Amino acid sequence: MGRSRRTLPEELLLLALDPTTGTTAQPQSLDLGLAGAQLVELALAGRIAPDGDRIAVVAPRPTGDPTLDCALELLRRRGAPVRAVNWIGGPRLGLRQTYLSHLERCGMVHAVEGQMCGVLPTTRYQATDTAISREIKARLDSAIRTGVPPDPRTAALAALAHAVGLGKHLYPGNEGRSSRSRLRDLIRHDPMGGLVAHAVMDVQNGAGAQQRRAPAAPVGRQAAGPGGRPAPEPARGVPAQPRHGSMARAVAH
Repeated sequence: MGRSRRTLPEELLLLALDPTTGTTAQPQSLDLGLAGAQLVELALAGRIAPDGDRIAVVAPRPTGDPTLDCALELLRRRGAPVRAVNWIGGPRLGLRQTYLSHLERCGMVHAVEGQMCGVLPTTRYQATDTAISREIKARLDSAIRTGVPPDPRTAALAALAHAVGLGKHLYPGNEGRSSRSRLRDLIRHDPMGGLVAHAVMDVQNGAGAQQRRAPAAPVGRQAAGPGGRPAPEPARGVPAQPRHGSMARAVAH
């Protein structure tokens, strides 16, 4: 995958980044959105494809993007299609920081050191060229204003922006109500983006945790194991990504 094109996780993060304060809107749901954006980017690259409500690896060769390739390898190791809601709801420790650091290396943002409450060191990230963020938002504006079906990348970006709650950040107040509504409607223009966006919203609503829990079997009807004891349910957890060391600095949300 060439690096001339910004990836969807990068674009989603730039959309969420406040150009004045250097903070990110909707930081908690944004982490889920970044994990979902990775899935859409891998689908656009032809590496994965939707299989019902699951994600299947169809071409495991690397994309050339280290962060995407890490996600692709984890999906490949599952050996079977994984539910989108389970994948997005799994641990994603440090994913936002990974993309912020990448954008800094690319010169799209620069780090601003500070302190929280005058004690705790913090790092904020401000765009070095706000024209990039304006161009990304202009694509959404055009799709909202014209009503013309957008390209799959823009449709997926709109779906993810809506799913993580960026609508009020991008189109605030009563005057932005109709734009927020049309942003939500763009979710139907890309099947993969729609699948992932709905999975992000389901995780936020607690559906991911409910699906990962094994359903309780009715008393007296659960399959018996050795010695007549009920057989244990198989594990259904999503494998956690490798943990990174604790951050020396707190990243401002």
